[in-house]
Amino acid sequence: MTLGEALDSAAAELEGIERRDAGGATEYLVRGRVVALVAEAVAEFALDPAVAAAALRTPDTGPSPRGDGWVAFAPPELDRIALDRATAWLGSACRRVPG
Repeated sequence: MTLGEALDSAAAELEGIERRDAGGATEYLVRGRVVALVAEAVAEFALDPAVAAAALRTPDTGPSPRGDGWVAFAPPELDRIALDRATAWLGSACRRVPG
């Protein structure tokens, strides 16, 4: 399983999330707002500042060039822990969008 496949699977179980292809990346949107994306083996998530700060203290993460609150995640191996983090961050990013 790839990171993109894992996020697609997780997105299918989340209400109100849309998926679109965007120039070599896959974007995940809630109410028209991009909350996450994946390109090759790197995923990026728009997280609450407190969640982003905690995420940046975990392995295989770094700040995303997309700006504040965005975290890039590039696990060298997609093990259970990496899958759990990626799917949790996708859910967290989706919940941030106002209803």
